[in-house]
Order: sequence, then C-alpha cells, then structure tokens
Amino acid sequence: MKKFFGKIKKWIVNHLPTKRRLIQIYAALLYNANLKGFASGQIYKGASKNACVPGLNCYSCPGAVGSCPLGALQNALSESGTRAPTYVLGIIVLFGLMLGRTVCGFLCPVGLGQELLYKIKTPKLKKSRATRVLSYFKYVLLIALVIVVPLVYFAPGFCEYICPAGTFEGGIGLLSNKANEGLLSILGPLFTWKFILLVLIVVGSIFVFRIFCRFLCPLGALYGFFCKIALLGVKLDKNKCTDCGLCIGVCKMDTKKVGDHECIQCGECISVCPSKAISWKGSKLFVRGNDEDAPAQSELKPITAMLKPAPSQETMADGEQPIVTAQQSEEVHDEQK
Repeated sequence: MKKFFGKIKKWIVNHLPTKRRLIQIYAALLYNANLKGFASGQIYKGASKNACVPGLNCYSCPGAVGSCPLGALQNALSESGTRAPTYVLGIIVLFGLMLGRTVCGFLCPVGLGQELLYKIKTPKLKKSRATRVLSYFKYVLLIALVIVVPLVYFAPGFCEYICPAGTFEGGIGLLSNKANEGLLSILGPLFTWKFILLVLIVVGSIFVFRIFCRFLCPLGALYGFFCKIALLGVKLDKNKCTDCGLCIGVCKMDTKKVGDHECIQCGECISVCPSKAISWKGSKLFVRGNDEDAPAQSELKPITAMLKPAPSQETMADGEQPIVTAQQSEEVHDEQK
C-alpha cells in the first residue's frame, strides 16, 4: 500500500507545474479576467481596453480586459494618415525594452496553448536548417500584413487574414454563445479560411514546437529586435562559456546562440549549462538575484573573524593559541620595526 501511494506522490511531484508555467497561466487569466463577457457573449469596452497587454490576446475575446498590441498597431497605422501612431508604438517599445521576447516565453496565452498541445505524445519534428529558414517568414508577415496593408489598404491585414488568436478567442468565443447565434448567418469564405488555418496551426502544434511563434507571429518578430537590449532575459558569460553546445541542443526554438532574436527567454538552457555561463540579466530589477551574486561563506568568515575581538591571554584555556588576524600581524610587525 505504501508503494502505491509512494508512486502516486512521485507522479504528482514530477507533474507539478513549473514557475514559468504558473506565470503563463496567471497571465492568460489576467488578460481575460472579464468573466461576465463569457456569460453574456459581449465584448468588454471599458477603460482598460485603452491599454495593451504585452502578449497576443484578441481584443474581441469576450473576456479580454485589454487590447492586443499587434491589433492596436494595425488599427493605428490604418487610421494614422500622415501622423505617426506614437501612443501604440510607445507601448510596444516600452514592452520591448523592458521584457523583449520574455513576453513570448512567459506572458503569451497563444504560446501557452501551443506548449500544452506539444505535450501530447507523438513523433516530433526537430529543428533543422529548413526550420531556421522558415523562422524568417514572420518578418515577411510583419512588413507585409502589419505595416504595408494597414498603410496602403487601411485594413488590419494580419488580424483579418491570419491571426489564430482572433479566430479562436474572438470568432469562436463569440459564436459559441447563444446570444450571438445571428452572427452565424453572416459568416463567409474569409472566416472559413481562418478556421482552416486555425485547425492547421492547432494540429501542427502537436508535432512542431510553437509552430505559430516560430514561423508566423509578427509580434514575436517585433520583440526580437529588443532581445539584446531588453532589461530582462537570459545572458551568456563568454568568459565562462566552453562552447559545448548543450544550450542550443536543449532549446526547441531556432536559436543560433543564447539570447538571439529567436530566443523566447524561457530559461531552460540555464540548468543544462555545465559551466554556469548562462544566467538571468535584470534579476536585481525583476526577479530574485542569482545565488552567484551573493558572497560565498568562505568570503564571509574572514570578515566576521576580523570583527570579533581577539581573546586575551588571561581568558584563554590552557594550551589554546591566541587568534591573530592578518591586519593585527602587520601592525605588530610595524611596531617592531
């Protein structure tokens, strides 16, 4: 009986969510905290919708309490005319400078969904030169659908033709409510195309790690420009690095080195580095400092020893030698001179 419960306990311990997974879940819940929207089938339009959340989360989701930065950027560009959409650009730049692609690794509900689908036990497609080449396609979508189409055709190109978050959260989220049954009659070929694309992405996520993030997400491409200068993320100490390649080997993204534009800053490479060359940057500002930042016990002992007064000859036990610090020894030597 003890063995049985011991196995259950071991299974529970091995399957407990990591800190990163908990942060991902909390972020998804906070982005969609308007629970009344799911019951009523109505889109929340309160004051918080004037601000953008860091990750990809559709504005039209019934539970969404903030705007999607990618959708807000496209709408701002399509309506900007001769004026630059400084407000939205400022928010995205702020997120980029502070977090970079840490948003992708910790704060994106779409990334969370893909990672959970990837856990289904099936044969997996490993990264290769082909996947690295395909990873640049999201930059093409960024230029073509997020920038050019809104400026030239005054339409949010990516949201309208590609975005799976909009199809799942906005489309299916609203259509699944009985209050919106009338919307079913106005669905056309565009929704059919987006629904087929959503199914392909969902199925692909089972076999390919973060297939949407790696090949199709313009928001990840935007944040990738800030990876080297973002305050939070992973960093590599080149003086400690032995070029063993374990970090790139364990990474499922199409990275060439730690912290490059394809790195989602998940931190999984930190634990596999044998020389401890990888650590968190910005840890003093955002997270608890690394253990290596704290002084070692061997460094503290001489300091504490110097602060304690040396015992006198009268109070010492028989046969015990007096404790003399290095500083006291130098002072005695100087007096003898």
